Amino acid sequence: MARSPDFRQRIEFDHSLDAGKALGRVGGKGALGPVLYAGPDIWRTQDTPAGEATLRINRSGHSAEVTGWGPGAAEAAASVPALLGSLDDPAALVPRDAVVARWVRRWPTRRLTATGTVWEHVVPTVCGQKVPGLNARNSWQGILRRWGRKPPGPAPEVLRLPPTADLMASLAYHEFHRFDIERHRAEAIIAFARRAVTLESVARHSPQAARERLQTVRGIGPWTASIIVLLCHGDPDSVIVDDYQIPSYVTWHLAGERRGDDDRMLELLEPYRGQRARVQALAKSAGAPPRHGPRMALQDLRGR
Repeated sequence: MARSPDFRQRIEFDHSLDAGKALGRVGGKGALGPVLYAGPDIWRTQDTPAGEATLRINRSGHSAEVTGWGPGAAEAAASVPALLGSLDDPAALVPRDAVVARWVRRWPTRRLTATGTVWEHVVPTVCGQKVPGLNARNSWQGILRRWGRKPPGPAPEVLRLPPTADLMASLAYHEFHRFDIERHRAEAIIAFARRAVTLESVARHSPQAARERLQTVRGIGPWTASIIVLLCHGDPDSVIVDDYQIPSYVTWHLAGERRGDDDRMLELLEPYRGQRARVQALAKSAGAPPRHGPRMALQDLRGR
């Protein structure tokens, strides 16, 4: 018999709930993760100070029916408006060139979501440092299979709570090798986990202060901190640097230059200060520049 919900609420919005899948960064079709898209439903699981929670968010028009299980269900449900983009203002992006104007016309209501949490984004983001996306995905999926937790309620089988910070803090770096994570990234995860309780508080800081605080952890640089803040705060100016691909997306679309670096990307984004991360995201949605070279090779790091 299915367990009865511990929480149920209907939430009304002043915008249509057709937001993009920013929440799905660490999920995906058929993949393990804390977020699952199933038609009009978003399944979301998370830890809260009150305990574990599973939410089913059914979107329809300008409202969402939120059903929750677990001791943290009510607390988790309070974050749903931010998760569905209510704190974001897509109209804040004022086009200053024809390209961005075309993107705004094409995606006029795309909103950034904000989870209000930090730890859940750390491990999948560190997994992505300096490796191709498929490597990062496989590493994160392996970690979830090994150390992820079954959430409360009638959640789909692929939904998982991320490993706890306490567990990650107790591991030795070599225990990550089976998931193609070498010592440097493993030690970054462990170091962050040992300070997770303190660092979770950066969710209440300004985006700039949060990025600076996160980078006090060894192995957490600008790339990792910017992604975590983008997901946690929904910060439209959490511009991502030190990325292998993103500069070329921006330089290709805004200047017709197939290969770009951070300096050139930041120069082109400067007129959009305050909205640079939003412009980056739109550039990625617009498509990659033509390829004239090999793809970044997958790496096998299990022996490192």
